[in-house]
Amino acid sequence: MEKFRINGQIPLKGEVKISGAKNAAVAIIPAVILSDGICRIDNIPNINDVTLMAHILEQMGATVKMINKSTFEIDARNISSHIANYDSVRHMRASSYLLGALLGRFHKASVSLPGGCDFGVRPIDQHLKGFSALGATHSVEGGLVNVSTEKLVGDTVYMDVVSVGATINIILASVKAEGTTIIENAAKEPHIVDLANFLNSMGAEISGAGTDSIKIKGVNYLNGTNYSIIPDQIEAGTYMVAAAATGGNVLIKNVIPKHLESITAKLQEIGVTVDEYDESVRVSVNGPLSKCNIKTMPHPGFPTDMQPQIAALLSIVNGTSIINESVWDNRFRYTDELNRMGSKISVDGKIAVIEGVKELVGTSVKALDLRAGAAMIIAGLAASGTTFIEEIQHIERGYENIVDKLVSLGADIKKIYSPEKDNIPKAL
Repeated sequence: MEKFRINGQIPLKGEVKISGAKNAAVAIIPAVILSDGICRIDNIPNINDVTLMAHILEQMGATVKMINKSTFEIDARNISSHIANYDSVRHMRASSYLLGALLGRFHKASVSLPGGCDFGVRPIDQHLKGFSALGATHSVEGGLVNVSTEKLVGDTVYMDVVSVGATINIILASVKAEGTTIIENAAKEPHIVDLANFLNSMGAEISGAGTDSIKIKGVNYLNGTNYSIIPDQIEAGTYMVAAAATGGNVLIKNVIPKHLESITAKLQEIGVTVDEYDESVRVSVNGPLSKCNIKTMPHPGFPTDMQPQIAALLSIVNGTSIINESVWDNRFRYTDELNRMGSKISVDGKIAVIEGVKELVGTSVKALDLRAGAAMIIAGLAASGTTFIEEIQHIERGYENIVDKLVSLGADIKKIYSPEKDNIPKAL
């Protein structure tokens, strides 16, 4: 088994460069299936989820050439199968985007129910509702989702709840449909805008991405393109919180400050100094930090993917903070791990009450999912003594070179190696 070992209470100092957005990359790579040309994609994060998604496309017949660690050239024109391999798909939630891309290209798709982080029920009913509006029928048999239609015809889709995944899947399915599709109550996250920009660079006609009403005029042909993915908002937020939790001073480069506004606002409320520049932010601590209350919301609200990290910080500030998780049902499982380190967090349903303590103490903990794993790292960096984090494969799904980046900031963190126990493709 592989672990991270962290000796804590070292203030992070220096500069760190943020990688391309994981959530954008795992939507844009499947979107290449719709292209009638070759796509070159830059600023791709070198993480396991991206490697796995590229591997799935290769299994289906695409040619994926790695120009360098952050640039892929993908030719998906030779894909002839509408079926995604179960063994690969089951490891990641974003594999559901293959449904929309394959349906858009072949008018049929068969994809296993996706895996990924387990923190609550994540139904795909809104995805299937969108496909039905476009004229597709669906069935779920033995864990396999099947969708098919003679032709896709644009229509208006009203989302019962704001769903990032469903918004992305409906965009993918409708971009080559006949007529116009309108998604009402659409999600507005930055990676949805990035996906729309990527498709538009190939000749799609998508407007309104980033608002709650997205219009897609179907086209017959999508050319190849060269495209660069946006910086990762959540990776940037994670380093911002890590700098704050260690009392550090870190310049976080290659970011879009506007995407970080909800995170910045809460850090400033806690007492952290955040200075914004054109493509970077500096996070520093110059005095005591105090409580705040947070409610996770769809963008532009405070992101649920930053909730565990901010909880790790709030566990060591003055006063009692309250976090209301309004997106996922079971995202507070990690609090038991933080409490093992001395935090005082009580959970009742979707509410966590965090009573700040003087310090956390290093011990052995587990990364229960991707963002919970990031919270364990932040806690370990802030804690006295030594922290060991198990199940780090969850962390490596979404953070590129996290050990090297933290070491460059002065952290005492090391990956302890042992033999591999699975066949999940690893980032290079």
